[in-house]
Amino acid sequence: MAFDVDGARRVVGRILDDKLEVWRDSAGRTDDHLDEETGQLVRPAPDEVLIWNGLGAIMPFGRPAITTPLEGSLVQQPPTTDYQAVLPVDTPELRPDDVLRNAGSVRKGGPRDPQLVGRRFRISDANLGTYSVIRIVRVQVID
Repeated sequence: MAFDVDGARRVVGRILDDKLEVWRDSAGRTDDHLDEETGQLVRPAPDEVLIWNGLGAIMPFGRPAITTPLEGSLVQQPPTTDYQAVLPVDTPELRPDDVLRNAGSVRKGGPRDPQLVGRRFRISDANLGTYSVIRIVRVQVID
């Protein structure tokens, strides 16, 4: 007997309201060239290929920790730059160093976090979990 997940898909589908794009640099750094004046590696343009676009969600991975030091005063640790991307389960396989871009939102009333629109994230863990209805990957802010 198969488990019916259609209801879960509808509920989860409501939070997938960010327009996301996944870009891959298939040649990696092997096609970069050295600018001898600056000493920097320069990427050829265009260097990345769009491998997927669709609806998903970018959410904080965790909240800043509040710890109690020996003296008893509260210290708030700096926030992490890690986020998690919640994607449809049929998203193609992602690789570390793929770039995820938040291209906008379809959410009524505007995006959940307007500061994330236009930001780019590096896939750091290709797969934190795949469930019957979603795939979750860890991402880190690039710019």
